[in-house]
Amino acid sequence: MKVIGYVRVSTSGQAKDGYSLSYQQDEIRSYCEQQGWDLQDIFTDEGISGAKVDEDALEVDRMGFQTMLTAIAAQDVEAVVVLNTSRLWRSDIVKVLVHREFKKYGVDVKSIEQPTYSIYKKDPSDFLINGLMELLDAYQRLEISMKLSRGRNKKAQQGGYAGGRAAFGYKASKGHKAIEINLDEVLAVQRVFELKELFPDWSLSQLAYQMNYDRFTTAQGKKFTKVQIKRILFRKAFYQGLYLYGDIQADGLHQAII
Repeated sequence: MKVIGYVRVSTSGQAKDGYSLSYQQDEIRSYCEQQGWDLQDIFTDEGISGAKVDEDALEVDRMGFQTMLTAIAAQDVEAVVVLNTSRLWRSDIVKVLVHREFKKYGVDVKSIEQPTYSIYKKDPSDFLINGLMELLDAYQRLEISMKLSRGRNKKAQQGGYAGGRAAFGYKASKGHKAIEINLDEVLAVQRVFELKELFPDWSLSQLAYQMNYDRFTTAQGKKFTKVQIKRILFRKAFYQGLYLYGDIQADGLHQAII
């Protein structure tokens, strides 16, 4: 079985518990030899008391630990060997994060001082651990969504393209701050407003009929319906150069069509 070793010590922990780096490394090498395991490497975090958590990334903020995760992702490793689980975590939040990362790769924890321990062993605490993992994943998704939303709102407030499907008559190009006029559709938009001005009493169905009679088509190359005509008329301010995004209104960076 291919395994990786992990050792951690803080200045206070080294003096109090006697768990020096060299002691932990020797114990891991000896234990792996006894078990007949193929020890690939031993990763180290020194001078770190407990573990800091990167709240933005929701991950354990230890250099050696992160380097070990990179190695696990690149190698066919079955377990991480430690002197005891306190070398990996001392708090519930760190325990949850470690479990989550290891389970991504199907890696277990082998503890020399806790020989029966396994992160896959079922016990009542698993309900808490699994629940916290689900909450953390949901929190991350929400945090990412909020960050994207803030970025889009900022773009909208500046009148730039904030994402989503470009309105009929425009196209969105990658790397451009503003949407651009779609030459294949702009005449259709202008014709809708021209007809509305010429015949203000016409119904949406009559406007759609005339657009189809004039051989204009939708973005999908199909005939206009009253729903599509209503959508174009509803965006009059947008076609006049005002950028609308949710509750945000700003002078748009896009070129007006009408």
